[in-house]
Amino acid sequence: MRDDLRRFLDTLELDAVDLVGHSLGGVVAYLFAQDRPARVRRLVLEDVPVPRPREPRALSRPEGDLTFDWAVVEAVRRQIDRPDPVWLERLGRITARTLLVAGGPRSHVPQDGIAEMARRIPGGRVVTIPVGHLVHQEAPAAFTEAVTAFLRTEDE
Repeated sequence: MRDDLRRFLDTLELDAVDLVGHSLGGVVAYLFAQDRPARVRRLVLEDVPVPRPREPRALSRPEGDLTFDWAVVEAVRRQIDRPDPVWLERLGRITARTLLVAGGPRSHVPQDGIAEMARRIPGGRVVTIPVGHLVHQEAPAAFTEAVTAFLRTEDE
């Protein structure tokens, strides 16, 4: 997916961008920012798991219509459960100003991992909006305010 993002930006002839990613999209965003640091000016990672191995849980597809592609969950699950150790090591290569939006104790994403990512990314900072994993959905005004303020701030 990182390479898909690169090809998408190349096709649109976009050089440096501000990038916002939630959960798996955030993983793709930080992998891209590690690989192509000059192409990301500002990076927003919403409730993104730290790339550390975790105990795999049984996958069970939620019932009903989904707002996401379940086949993608199945396809990437192994990488999320057992990420390449380089992913963690290379967080320090990110040069973009980075905001990590944490969902707080109601999220299934370990919040100490988000704090660790902020420490590893130079200049990374965390804002917590304690509504769970879907911050943008559960608190759209607070999420928009935090991200807009971050994106409007001049480079430090």
